[in-house]
Order: sequence, then structure tokens, then C-alpha cells
Amino acid sequence: MMGDETSGLSVTIPDGQLAAQAAPLVDKLVSDQIASKLAAGDPTLWGPEAEPEASIRLSWTTLHKSSRPLIGEIEALREELRGEGVDRVVLAGMGGSSLAPEVITRTEGVALTVLDTTDPGQVADALAGDLTRTVLVVSSKSGGTVETDSHRRIFAKAFGEAGVDAARRIIVVTDPGSPLAQLAENEGYRKVFLADPHVGGRYSALTAFGLVPAGLAGADVARLLDQAAAAAQVLGGDDADNPALRLAAAWGAAHANGAEKVVLATTDSGGPDSLPGFPDWAEQLIAESTGKQGTGLLPVAVESADAPGFADAGADATPVAVGPATGAAKIATSGSLGAQFLLWEFATAIAGRLLGINPFDQPDVEAAKAAARSLLDNPAALGGGETPSTVDGAVEVFAPAGVSGEGTLTDVLAEFLATAPEHGYLAVQAYLDRLDDASASLLRSELARRTGLQTTFGWGPRFLHSTGQYHKGGHQNGIFLQITGAAENDLDVPDRPYTLGKLQHAQALGDGQVLTGHGRPVLRLHLTDRAAGLAQLVRAIQAIQEVGGR
Repeated sequence: MMGDETSGLSVTIPDGQLAAQAAPLVDKLVSDQIASKLAAGDPTLWGPEAEPEASIRLSWTTLHKSSRPLIGEIEALREELRGEGVDRVVLAGMGGSSLAPEVITRTEGVALTVLDTTDPGQVADALAGDLTRTVLVVSSKSGGTVETDSHRRIFAKAFGEAGVDAARRIIVVTDPGSPLAQLAENEGYRKVFLADPHVGGRYSALTAFGLVPAGLAGADVARLLDQAAAAAQVLGGDDADNPALRLAAAWGAAHANGAEKVVLATTDSGGPDSLPGFPDWAEQLIAESTGKQGTGLLPVAVESADAPGFADAGADATPVAVGPATGAAKIATSGSLGAQFLLWEFATAIAGRLLGINPFDQPDVEAAKAAARSLLDNPAALGGGETPSTVDGAVEVFAPAGVSGEGTLTDVLAEFLATAPEHGYLAVQAYLDRLDDASASLLRSELARRTGLQTTFGWGPRFLHSTGQYHKGGHQNGIFLQITGAAENDLDVPDRPYTLGKLQHAQALGDGQVLTGHGRPVLRLHLTDRAAGLAQLVRAIQAIQEVGGR
């Protein structure tokens, strides 16, 4: 059976003008044999400066073959655990280590508790589950991710206090030779899965990072690899109908015409090819791969094809439907999950070539981490001694330079939003509990509707491993609304001089400092009472007079 028939993979461009603009780019990519060279792992496709990095980052193109041995290992471990009454899987991981397993398990309809947060309330909720039935998957490519290490320490202690042998309940996924691999050996953790080190985190969906937690939770990872294998036959071909060439060329043509934002919506809700959460995975892939050197594609994940920003996208944005080409979609992709993983990876790497950047590095991600570490090393800076510009009910306002911070919360928001440049964007960054404070996600559509700005929403620190790269390295026309909140019950991190709450606060302040250093406005709103503050913030946004698109 032909690969495209098995995977159902296709890319359509309903917008005739965009299709016409993309066609010459497709022809050039075909004549230069870019698809087959990429499938063969050619590291020269992005120029001599990118070649050293690309030469050790292209194994993702053959994972549908090389990841096959994992299937039996995962199934055997799952059966072992079930035999011991262990059927609850908690994943501690950030960025590529959490986003792919989350979309896999959501698509498959199986339960996976994902910890990609430093919010003490959300971590406490995960700890409140039945630890006698729980296995923790600690997933970190570098082996030194501070959030993931904190989760491991907290759960190891909790296992012990519950009378559970922690070493038997911790599974590790990491790169060979990482500090975490050594630690796992020293601690005698139950099993260590060593991932292919020649795959970057955001391209790692079909490595052990994506497959192990999803497979242990009950997802059919063999089928996922079959889907990717079928797609690989199509995506490696130098043909004008190659979906990856069409998708990359459409992005490249749109960007050349000033459409630097890609608005993503899942449009096949509940259908056989429905991929819930896929835009969140694609968001990291696109943002970290292309957002650098002052250029790139800003992914904007929205709620539906009817959402503000998709239905009314301006000239600076390209709506992309993951599913049927409904509404204002200018591009639509369809296919199974395994096929679409590979499609978007191929297209993103090729788009990097069209934009003239290296799609495999992330030069600006470390800056926010370093700033957070510096704050943690200086406890006085996290002692709550900051003076707000103003206080309105349950909201403390910390206004950026150029914004007075005076008046009501609505006044402050209106003044801040007015700082957005033409064709700029607004990033809402919520350092909160994405379960208990889930209503915060409603802010995206409310703000987009009233401002006409393309508006992204990210849970902190999760987004630091995703769109955080674009914020510092991409087009410098963003403004940033940070939302932090008081932690009702903080959690100590064993053998570390900080709590989760302090770590979360340091991450917010650290990223804010880096963004400010890039000349970007950052308005921080601190909720002294989260529920009351969020309700107040929604009312304040709704009171803002609507303005036209920019």
C-alpha cells in the first residue's frame, strides 16, 4: 500500500493566492532534491555555519525504523508494572519530553499525568494520587533540567514516606552519558531508556522521550511508528505533491509577504483523525526551530477555527487547520498522528532553509534559565520586597517602563496594550496551576478579540521550553503579560535551598528580566488571591474598549 494511503497524509492550500506564491518555491525545492537529501540526513542543507549542529541532529528522519526495538521493551515493562498493581503513570518532563507524550495519550484516550510545571499546587495534586499504584517517568535529554530534577526529588521522598520503594517506581529516559543516566545507575532506578542523542528535543516525538511514557500509559506506539513509516515514503520524495514541501513552501511564501505568524487550530474535533493538543506540540517545534536571528514564524495556538486570531487573521498571519480546511484556513493538513509528527518535522526543517536559519539550535533559551538561577542564588531578590506600581483588589501591578501603572486595572491594561507596535503580538504568560487555574486560558481569546493583536497563551515555565526561544530570538515586536500568583501551600524541594514556589517566582522574574533587556515591555500582574484575581482580570479585560486590528 502506498504510504500516503496508509497515513492519509495530505496538505491543501485553499487560498489560491498563497498556493500560487508557494508553487515556485516547491519547484525549487524539488529541483534541488531537498526532500530526499533531508531524508538521507544531509547536514549541508542549511549552510556551513549550521552544518556542525545539523550533522548531529538528523536521526529523527529514520526513527520509524530505529525506534522499533522500544516497542517490546515498553510492553514488557508495562506488563511487569500491571502485574504489581501499578497502573498510574506520572511524567516529569519539560518541552519535547512532555508535549509529544501528552498529545499521543490525548489522541489515544489514555490517562497520563504530565508534570511540566513548578506550580506547587499542581505538583501537590499529582502527589495526592495513589502512590502505591504510581510509576514516575523522569524524562530529560540533558539530565539537568531543574524542573524535572525537582519533581524527581519530591516524588522520591513521597514514595518513601508512603512505604513504597522509590527506586522500583522511577523510570528514566535520557541521553547516554547524561548526569541523570549516572544518577539512575547510582540510585538503582528500575529501568533507564537511553534515547538517540542525535535527535533534538523538539524532534523527539518518536524517540524514547515520546514513546516510553505514552506506551506505559497504554498508547499503541507500534501503530504510531507504522503511521510514520508510511509517511516517510512520501515525505522523502522529490515530488511537487510532497506534503512537506507544500507546507514549508506555503509558510515561506507567506513569511516573505509579511505573514510572520502561523495560527494553528485543530478542526477535526472528535473525528477519526482528531489530534487534540497537536497545536501545542507544533508550537514548540516551529517556535524553537525558526525563531532566531530576528526572524522566524510565531506559532499561535488557538481554541478553534472560529477563535479570534484565526477567523479574523490579518495580513501578518496565516491560519493553518490541523484537520479539514474550515473557516478562514489558508493551509490545512490531515493524516494520522504518527504521519503528522513526521510531516511537521520535515516541513519545519525545510522552512528553516527557506528562512536562512539553523532549525536545530536554540541560542536564546539558556538566557532565561541563567537569570532564574541567578535569582535563586540571591534569596533576597525573591523575598517579596518588590513594590507594585499599584494594587487593585486582588491584583498587584508591576508596570514596565513607559507604562504609568496608575488608575484601575483596566486603565493599566489599556495603556500597556497600546505599547504594541504595528503587526506586533501579545504573549500571555501564566505562571499558575494549569488545572486548578485553567480559567486563565480564557484570557487569550478575550484579549485577542479586544485588541486585534495576534495573542499567544503559555503556561509558565512550560512555554520557556517552547515559544521562549522565539520571544528573544524571533521578530522583536512582542509585548508580554506575565501573570503570577500566591502559592497557598508551597512545597520544599528536598536537598535544595528553595521551594517550588520560589523556583516558579524566579523563573517568571528571570524571563521578565531577559525580555526587558531585549527592549520588550513586560507587565506583571501578581494575584494575591488566584480565584478572585483571575475573575477580576477577566472583568478588567472585558471593560477595555475594543480597538481595530493592527
